[in-house]
Amino acid sequence: MTDLPPSLPTAAFRRQDETPDEQFYRQPRFVTHIDDGAIGAVTGLYRDVFPAGGRVLDLMSSWISHLPPEAAYSQVVGLGLNRAELERNPRLSGVVVQNLNTTPLLPFPDASFDAAGITVSVDYLTRPVEVLRDLGRVLVPGGPVAISFSNRCFPSKAVAIWHTLSDAGRLDLVQRYLEEAGNWTGLRQLDLSPVNNGRRTGDPLYAVVGRSTGPMSVSL
Repeated sequence: MTDLPPSLPTAAFRRQDETPDEQFYRQPRFVTHIDDGAIGAVTGLYRDVFPAGGRVLDLMSSWISHLPPEAAYSQVVGLGLNRAELERNPRLSGVVVQNLNTTPLLPFPDASFDAAGITVSVDYLTRPVEVLRDLGRVLVPGGPVAISFSNRCFPSKAVAIWHTLSDAGRLDLVQRYLEEAGNWTGLRQLDLSPVNNGRRTGDPLYAVVGRSTGPMSVSL
C-alpha cells in the first residue's frame, strides 16, 4: 500500500463541504453516476458474488441498485439519505433513511443479511471503519461485501484523502478500511473497467470484495 501513510489522521476524512449531508442530499437525483459500461460491471460483480435467493443490504442506496435483473432475492433493503430516491427503487423491499457519517451503527440485528453492496459511495464515508465493522456484524459469517467505485464523485463531499490517491491507492484505501474493521477476510482488489480490443472504454470500475467473519466486540 505504497500510496497510503502509515496512519490516517482525522484530517484525512474532512471534506470541502462540511454542511449536514441531509442538506446536500435533500433534493432527489434521479440520474446514474457512472456510465452504462460501468453499471454493467457492477451488475456482473453482484451476479458473481451475491447468493441467489439471499437477503441483500444495499448500503448508501438510491433509486437504482444495479442488481442482476434475472436474479431473485428474498429481501433487498436499501439504506440511504434520500427517501424519495429509495422509494423509487423497484428492487427494494425495505427502506431505511440514515446518515452513516453521524450514525455509523446499522439498525439491524446480527446476521440479518447474506450479502451487501456499496456502489460508488464509499468515498463519502467519514467513519468508514466503524461502518464496515458494523456491516460485518449484520452479515452472516461468510457473507460477501462488494464495494465498488469509479473516478467520478461529488468532489465537495468526498473525503480529503480520496482526492490525493491514484486508482490503485483508492483500492488500497478501501482494503485498509476492511482490514482495520477487523472482521473481514478473503479481501480481493478488482479492476472491472470495461475494455474493448484491449483498450478501456468509458468510466473505470474498481472493487474490493471480502467476506464477513461475523460480529466482534467494539468500543465506540
